This record gives sequence, structure tokens and C-alpha cells, in this order.
Amino acid sequence: MEIKSAEFIISNTDVLKCPVSEMPEYAFIGRSNVGKSSLINMLTARKGLAMTSATPGKTMLINHFLINENWYLVDLPGYGYARRGIKGQDQIRTIIEDYILEREQMSNLFLLIDSRLEPQKIDMEFMEWLGENEIPFSIVFTKTDKLNGGKMRDNVNMYLRKLRTQWEELPPHFVTSSETRLGREEILTYIETINKNLKSK
Repeated sequence: MEIKSAEFIISNTDVLKCPVSEMPEYAFIGRSNVGKSSLINMLTARKGLAMTSATPGKTMLINHFLINENWYLVDLPGYGYARRGIKGQDQIRTIIEDYILEREQMSNLFLLIDSRLEPQKIDMEFMEWLGENEIPFSIVFTKTDKLNGGKMRDNVNMYLRKLRTQWEELPPHFVTSSETRLGREEILTYIETINKNLKSK
């Protein structure tokens, strides 16, 4: 897929204020500081489209970007930032859950996982919640350029083995690097395939 246009449309904290549209939406989510903004900028080939921040947990908004005038890329708040406080975490959880459960246009959720880390309890629990609610999602391993090839494969395989203890069928997964653009074509092709399937229905 060629990204011909990428335009910021709106930010809000209320799913009811999301764009009125029947276009498919692809949402991106992950723990704070997982590299979500960098990945979005890499996928869209727009360096400053999603704002990157040195401060984890800063984004508390649902951000809609219109891509090629026929689908939305949605940047969801990062979860699990402990320094936000209980009240702040509850607010973020409500924003995230309301969007994921109520936004019918969401065609797939891309869950970002830091490839440098061992499986984290918060991510495993979030995936379990997605499964319980029958939410279509894919896993995106980020920051693979920070590891050598062997270590990266070992970490990804360790994560997949952990998932197999809980899941009969694994969700699709992608290995990415915002620095080297690894995984870009695979993710965009996956989105394009879903879009074509939706149009054929």
C-alpha cells in the first residue's frame, strides 16, 4: 500500500465525539514508552504526524488520522504508566475500553509490545481481556533494532511460546523497527487486505 495522504482530524477523550464515518479504523495501543508514535510516523512516512514525547504516559487522547481518504489510523492512549496515579489510570482505562468496545468501525487493534522485554503481566492481561471480548487484534513487536538478530528472534519466540500456553490460536504478529522501517510493508499490506475484504462484503 502506498500512503498518498495522512491528515490529522481530531483528538478527544470521548468515543461519542469520534468522526461520524463508516470508514474502517485501525487502532494502535501499547504501554507507555513502547514506541507507538515513532511507529505511526514510520508507517505513514510522515515524520511529525504523531507527536513523540520524552515523557511516558503523556498522551491521554484518542487521535484520529485520515489515511488516503479511505481509512483511519487511530492513536490510543498508552496504558500502564504508574506515575499517572490511580485516578489518571482509571480515566485512561475508561477512554480505552469505551473506544475498543463501542467503536464499531474499528477493524483491527494493533497491540505494541517492546521486543526487548520479557512478557509483561499487564500486556498478557490486556490480551486476555481482548480475547474475552472477541476484539480482533494483532501484535506488533517494536524496537527490534535495539537487539541483534538472534536475541530479537529469541525474545519474540519466547513471547509466542508464552502466548501458546493461553491461546489455542495465536493472533497475527509483526516484527518492526521504526528506525529501519522493518515491518512497514507487512502491516500496510495487512490493513489493505482487511479493507478489500470489508469492501467485498
